[in-house]
Amino acid sequence: MNLDLTEEELAFREEARTWLRDHLPADERPPEGAEMRAFDLAWQRTLFDGGWAGISWPVEFGGRGLSDIQQMIWYEEFARANPPFTLNNSCTFVGNNHGGPTIIVNGTDEQKSAYLPPILRGEVVWCQGFSEPGAGSDLGSLTCKAEIDGDHLVVNGQKTWTSYAHVADLQELLVRTDPDAPKHKGISWVVCDMTTPGIEIREIQTMSHVTDFCEVFYDDVRIPLTNVVGGLNNGWRTAMSTLSFERGTAFMADQVELASTVERLIGEARSRTDAKGRALIADEEIARRLATARAEVDALKAMTITGISRTARTGVPGAEGSMVRYFHGELHQRVYQLSLDIIGGDALRLTPVDGDVWTGPYLQSFAYTIGGGTTDIQRNIVGERVLGLPRA
Repeated sequence: MNLDLTEEELAFREEARTWLRDHLPADERPPEGAEMRAFDLAWQRTLFDGGWAGISWPVEFGGRGLSDIQQMIWYEEFARANPPFTLNNSCTFVGNNHGGPTIIVNGTDEQKSAYLPPILRGEVVWCQGFSEPGAGSDLGSLTCKAEIDGDHLVVNGQKTWTSYAHVADLQELLVRTDPDAPKHKGISWVVCDMTTPGIEIREIQTMSHVTDFCEVFYDDVRIPLTNVVGGLNNGWRTAMSTLSFERGTAFMADQVELASTVERLIGEARSRTDAKGRALIADEEIARRLATARAEVDALKAMTITGISRTARTGVPGAEGSMVRYFHGELHQRVYQLSLDIIGGDALRLTPVDGDVWTGPYLQSFAYTIGGGTTDIQRNIVGERVLGLPRA
């Protein structure tokens, strides 16, 4: 694997760096509600006007069509620009990274014309209706049902952990349309208008005092059959096809931010003192943990670049991505646990400490080993598909 960038890639890095420097908003992102939605959509519109919307989307569908390496560079430069928000914590994420790509691969011409342009222009918010109270990591066990009634599906059931459902216009919804089929069969992927009668949304406040999760209840919700994407009872394959657009490049932004956090913690350990007046960095255990965190962040980056390089050669994302997700989640939690040990009692405040916020990210770090497949699920994938171990 050659880690040296080509002249073209170096020029692209400079292009991305310059554009971000000139266009990133200076204001902090509102934490929730209508103001948050307006901020995220305005940023999406800025990306669209600047020619940076849908960087992984094919050019023929309005995207930038960047290579995997260029996408990695873009995410790195975004994080290094010290933006007032994160890419993966935006209410435009699902439309850009799930809904839109799924329709590109599986949708009809009419569906592509109707749904793709508004996503790129920053006109709509999508949410994901996948997880249920009894079907999270084991998504194939979902029970939210949809029965055919004429030219409509009638949906009844519940979804949970639905990020931004309370501000969303549309939802990518998985429903069981054939209850007699095996659990990964008989599922359909549909576009649900969130203003349809029969939908009830209940907001869930997280322990970090942010309200972006929701429960969604469906009571005889009628969805046109023309909203089915990828074919009736073919929803599992339709949902999995979206993975071809996410090849691990977006993790680079998180990793650059995590590396920056470790460096800030080293600075905190040098400036803060213990009860005896010594700098915390003089404590051998604190110094060891900081050095380990710095080394592990570098190792995580190397793992990610290796995966991206392999995917660029083969065209197929590998199970090694689960290694990155597992290691990243565990490392994220370790770093923010270390932050509380260094910051001490000041970290109990939810308001900024010396210009930095530590408690909220610490509480949020627990989600990194749960969302998108728990740590145990990732371990199983690595054991079976990478190490060749028998199924448990």
